[in-house]
Amino acid sequence: MEYGLLGLLVLIANIYAIIKIVQSGASTGAKILWILGILIFPVVGFIVWLLAGPRGSRQLA
Repeated sequence: MEYGLLGLLVLIANIYAIIKIVQSGASTGAKILWILGILIFPVVGFIVWLLAGPRGSRQLA
């Protein structure tokens, strides 16, 4: 049961990230690469997107 809940949370997080990527002002190529990264590596892709995604560059500056 715990793994089902964890999987659901990962799915919700990935859907949220994909929606934010599609709505972003990034180029089409960048959007495709981010979405592919999240789909191929769901957990790691989401974490990398959180750290280096659309808001990541503003936080580092």
